[in-house]
Amino acid sequence: MSTIAFDQLALTRIADFARSLTRLHQLARTELVDDDRIDREFNAVCRSIWDYCPDDLDDEMFAPEDLAWLDTLDEGSARIFAAEQGYDLVDDSGMLTDWWGYCWMVLAEKRGLLTPDNRAAARARIEDSYRASPNVIGVIVGR
Repeated sequence: MSTIAFDQLALTRIADFARSLTRLHQLARTELVDDDRIDREFNAVCRSIWDYCPDDLDDEMFAPEDLAWLDTLDEGSARIFAAEQGYDLVDDSGMLTDWWGYCWMVLAEKRGLLTPDNRAAARARIEDSYRASPNVIGVIVGR
């Protein structure tokens, strides 16, 4: 029995949540699109799926082996990993542009890292790093 045959109806199709982000990536092929705009849209996709985004975590929360494994991912192994966890990384034109970031989030979910305590800790570390910068006079946090 094959271990890579998945019930497509049982998978969460990330592309359904990422339509705006996909259009933004397509637009970026022909005109300048601000990276922050793409990051905000990627975060919005993640929040709509997991209620968390990469800013709610940091690398320190992952085991070193997990980070090393993420670095070895290619599109094929990412697609299999995501499908094993219940996610589809493909849209009508192929692999989603941000497949690696989605795998990062899927792994965070698998490891149980998507918690309010981890969110608070990651946000505090981000704020601390901003405050430590000599050019920052304040940090505005929207909650």
